[in-house]
Amino acid sequence: MKKLANLSLIITLILSAFTASAQTEKSKRPSPPDTVRATIKKGIAIEVAYSQPSVKGRTVGTDIAPYGKVWRTGANEVTTIQFDKDVKIDGKALAAGKYGLYSIPGESEWVVIFSKGNSGWGTNYKQEDDALRVTVKTQKAASFTEKLTFKIDPAGKVSFAWGDKMAAFTVK
Repeated sequence: MKKLANLSLIITLILSAFTASAQTEKSKRPSPPDTVRATIKKGIAIEVAYSQPSVKGRTVGTDIAPYGKVWRTGANEVTTIQFDKDVKIDGKALAAGKYGLYSIPGESEWVVIFSKGNSGWGTNYKQEDDALRVTVKTQKAASFTEKLTFKIDPAGKVSFAWGDKMAAFTVK
């Protein structure tokens, strides 16, 4: 009985150490995690949780996040966006909840995808999980952005910039 208790204690300690190590490892990744939160008009709370890949001398649209292909809109685990109330994204209805955020980059337009698949590794995209797609104009970023960066303004504009590209959609 005592051996079983000791074995249980050892296993618990090993698992605890592994979990603590895994949690601290996220902050040491080349693409560090970040989260942006805001409450916009009508009291809608928005949260975007993502990892920030760096450009590192590559070109967005060709070397990284290639045009015409689904991209996880971040790095590592799936980027998520969460709304505490039902919203309209560029005029299209989307229920309150947490969604995986994917995109299909293009030279002049990006398709932004809100997926019901909101956990796991970011490359596990399944089109059948799409809750909503909106097409937005690609813009030139105000300045070069080395690490992918999301912003939420008080009027409900959610934008993300990376390299010399910027895309945005409006939440109401």
